[in-house]
Amino acid sequence: MKKQFLAFLLSFLSLGLMAQTLKGKVINEISQPIEGVYVFNLNSEKHAHTTENGQIILAETKIGDSIKLGLLGYKSKTLKVESLDKITIVLQEKTFQLEEMVLTEELNTVSTISRLDLSINPVNSSQEILQRVPGLFIGQHAGGGKAEQLFLRGFDVDHGTDVSITVDGMPVNMVSHAHGQGYSDLHFIIPETINKIDFGKGSYYAGKGDFNTAGYVDFSTKDYLKESSVTFSLGDFNTLRTIGLFDLLKNVKNKNAYLAVEYLESDGPFESPQNFTRLNLMGKYVLFTPEDDKITLSASHFTSRWDASGQIPLREVDNGNITRFGAIDDTEGGFTERSNFNIAYNKYINDNTRFNANVFYSRYAFELYSNFTFFLEDPVNGDQIRQKEDRSILGLNTDIQYTKFLGDTEFNLNGGLSFRHDIINDIELSRTLNRTTTLENIQLGDINQTNVSAFVNTSFEFGKLRVDPGVRLDYFKFLYNDQLQTNYETQSQTKSILSPKLNFYFDADDNLQLYLKTGTGFHSNDARVVLANEADDILPRSYNADLGGVWKPTPDLVVKSALWYLFLEQEFVYVGDAGVVEPSGETERYGLDFGLRYQFSDWFFLDADATLTEARSVNEPEGNDYIPLAPDFTLAGGLSVNNYKGFSGGLRFRYLDDRPANEDNNIVAEGYFVTDFNVNYQLKDLTFGISINNLFDVDWNETQFATESRLQNEAQSVEEIHFTPGTPFFIKGMVSYRF
Repeated sequence: MKKQFLAFLLSFLSLGLMAQTLKGKVINEISQPIEGVYVFNLNSEKHAHTTENGQIILAETKIGDSIKLGLLGYKSKTLKVESLDKITIVLQEKTFQLEEMVLTEELNTVSTISRLDLSINPVNSSQEILQRVPGLFIGQHAGGGKAEQLFLRGFDVDHGTDVSITVDGMPVNMVSHAHGQGYSDLHFIIPETINKIDFGKGSYYAGKGDFNTAGYVDFSTKDYLKESSVTFSLGDFNTLRTIGLFDLLKNVKNKNAYLAVEYLESDGPFESPQNFTRLNLMGKYVLFTPEDDKITLSASHFTSRWDASGQIPLREVDNGNITRFGAIDDTEGGFTERSNFNIAYNKYINDNTRFNANVFYSRYAFELYSNFTFFLEDPVNGDQIRQKEDRSILGLNTDIQYTKFLGDTEFNLNGGLSFRHDIINDIELSRTLNRTTTLENIQLGDINQTNVSAFVNTSFEFGKLRVDPGVRLDYFKFLYNDQLQTNYETQSQTKSILSPKLNFYFDADDNLQLYLKTGTGFHSNDARVVLANEADDILPRSYNADLGGVWKPTPDLVVKSALWYLFLEQEFVYVGDAGVVEPSGETERYGLDFGLRYQFSDWFFLDADATLTEARSVNEPEGNDYIPLAPDFTLAGGLSVNNYKGFSGGLRFRYLDDRPANEDNNIVAEGYFVTDFNVNYQLKDLTFGISINNLFDVDWNETQFATESRLQNEAQSVEEIHFTPGTPFFIKGMVSYRF
């Protein structure tokens, strides 16, 4: 009996020493959860990353083990496990040190580099938001109120046709838009509220659907403010910007709330003032429950109006009739507004399972007046057009994440369902005169468009190798009522598409990660194209492959590179400016991406990103197979100073090479090299700053098109470059007060 009792006692004691699961939470110095912290058991060599709610769930941990925690931008911490009760660990913020970054410890190296970029180069204008994505260039050509034109990986993306963009889970791309498919207006974001930019190039991500061909960009806004602030800036061209960020629940445990307000006005450098104004309002509330669930409520409203000088013909500038900042028709311009409501829920189900969901509603209005061809179509009244719509968007996204060890193989499952429904009333294209008289309705109708999708992505870790197979299914229903027809009729069409993905990641070394990504993607076409043509290729596919890696050859240098290929199927393109359908054939693009981040010292950084591309139409004869406006080389980067004796700022540059403006390349869109500069000085609670756009005052064309036009005094039309001039030397000063 004595022996049996001793055996039982030893067995009981050994059970207490057996490895179990360590649970807890990682927070910062103001008690906010920290996501993505690498948690490593120095004894069992098991690791984990903290969740969005800062939760630690580390398997095979026992009392006496040593745990190391680290995240770039925070002081590392090592502690001994004294109890398996739920623990709370506080990490202190510090300056970014690239030498502390270990690639294999990062949850997402792209996200980490994005955090570094945002930290040393904060975004303070809406134009800079998308420029934070390496390789993505933008151009504005309508007075500051219209969505920017985008360029990425040899695509003239127009306003968003081939890049999927979201904010806090809400879609930005507008389907079947009055101006163009995928139209993405990001001006409703207040730049200072951005917390994280997640992006990926290619169509390798099962969770991303419509418009994810060249890539995707997901913006996340801040859950809390470290402090309240008021900022006022004043610059050339009657430019004024005021922003207020107000923390509403300071030092309230497990709750955050803030309000952000932005007002902007400017006349721009044009001879005809833009009379541009924009107002942004945003409120956000975050609640953490005792069970560590997270509930987020946010609401925002944006309104903007502007006048524009439009795209001007090169011939009129060359002959001296107008200056670079003059106009042929200065009655262009527009109005737009958007209101958003978003509710997000993050649920901890058990140690292996988490659930995320958000439901959203957006109300959107748009009215744009343009004149691209002047008197080509109507020699008496001119060719001014109006594009207008009134839209409601409602939708739901769900996402469940499950982790399990199958023997020694870590298995991750990520899947979800999404729903989006657009109700677009009075979508219009009309010929107008002086923005007051409607001469003719070319298109007028109502669209209802629904997209239901499901995706599953899995991940298997075999030591240093990770294999990620995934698949996505999308279903679309298109409805259109043409108000210009005498008989009421609802045109309808449905279509489904399956998008498989297969990606491989290999950790060759702690600081060398290699990958091979493959997958198909798609972008939907305008409902009017789908229904007018009854086309099979209404959801044209893209076929993508990336071979690349991330490497730290020295402690202070990170290098990213990738060879990539993209093939796009036949599609039908709805030209919103003319109300016609133009077929375009198969295209292929391939190229090289290269980027680096280097830290000279605690406060001095260098970054650069370049993309080299060959873009051609597949079925056209050589010499006539150029893709208009497809960039073949882009380069962007700069030097940054981060908090050196109170000073911050940097010198930024961007270069876009000459590119073909038409199919045979006999009209060329000229490239540009533009340099910007900014410096800020912090004195206690005050910050003073100066920023200069186009430091060297170069003449550059921000957007260019090969357009056939005719002036009122011309007998024959001319096809040539029409352009919007880029901003000349532009200086503004800023003062900010924190409290």
